[in-house]
Amino acid sequence: MTEIEELTQFLTLDTRLDVKALALQQTLGTPDGRQLLINTSGIVKNLCQLLNDGQNSVAKDASLALINLSADEDMMPALVAEGADIIENMLNIISNPEHYLADPACMVLSNLTRTKLGSERVFQSMGGNLDKYIDIFCQEKYNKKGARLHYLASVLSNLSQLPVVRSYILDPSRSCLQRLVSFTDYKDSITRRGAILGLIKNCCFETDQHEFLLSEAVDLLPKLLIPLAGPEEFDEDDNDKLPIDLQYLGEEKTRESDPDIRKMLLEALTQLCATKFGREYLRSKNTYVILRELHKWEKNENVLVVLEHLVNIVIRFEHEIGHDNLKEIEVPEEITEKLNALDPALSSIL
Repeated sequence: MTEIEELTQFLTLDTRLDVKALALQQTLGTPDGRQLLINTSGIVKNLCQLLNDGQNSVAKDASLALINLSADEDMMPALVAEGADIIENMLNIISNPEHYLADPACMVLSNLTRTKLGSERVFQSMGGNLDKYIDIFCQEKYNKKGARLHYLASVLSNLSQLPVVRSYILDPSRSCLQRLVSFTDYKDSITRRGAILGLIKNCCFETDQHEFLLSEAVDLLPKLLIPLAGPEEFDEDDNDKLPIDLQYLGEEKTRESDPDIRKMLLEALTQLCATKFGREYLRSKNTYVILRELHKWEKNENVLVVLEHLVNIVIRFEHEIGHDNLKEIEVPEEITEKLNALDPALSSIL
């Protein structure tokens, strides 16, 4: 028996506490050590069992070990392989309102879903039932042990890289997206609002759904514009053209403080401009005046690049653009490469 295999046999619920604690510390060691661990039969299964250990310190160390393992890209194939128990265990913990390790479980799944394969395995383990986890996510006091489940937003966002998940979320017969868009201006967690905006941006890539996204059923435009709006007052004519939610915001209104999130909001709006319907809708709702005031205020160069690109689309006439769906334009590879070098958001609309 190797030293690692010997270590694994101590990671059980009935092992003496001091021995179990020492074995767990060994799993939190060097990357080389983690590689040996993942190739050792039973290690992940044992760590998952320890999440239910009666000693809180042991269970927390086990959850930390799983977070570390799942954060290592080299570990990913083994962790999401058929027959691995980690995904099912994490989903069971998240679903249990009495489990105090629901937040670490969300972090593990957030790590695992970064790859397409990981997302596919997690969605498969969910039984294709996203509604259940959206229900959990939207109930801020779902977990009775104080877990906030903010990283469940990251899981949902990562899953939206899959076309089948986007189709699920955008199904008009469901209310998935309508429930999630309410978190675009969520003040208590940058993780929650940033991840949900990532999901929304992914959904905006579906050009055939732009009319649904901008319809009263979802009412996405004000949700994207409100975080970008400041306390500026507009004349009556400009104000009346804005969506009702953006009229008279008040002098205490502040903009989204995180530049990465402001950039993501602008990228989502840019995706909506890929279609003629989206462009004309944004113009009809006087989006330009919000973008104009943001441009006066914005200092971050990365955000300004995306903002100026978006403004350039919004202020142009349709006969100048000359295409209904910009994604159907064939762009020479060298032009795409140049745009990507400046900012990926510039080429993603084409």
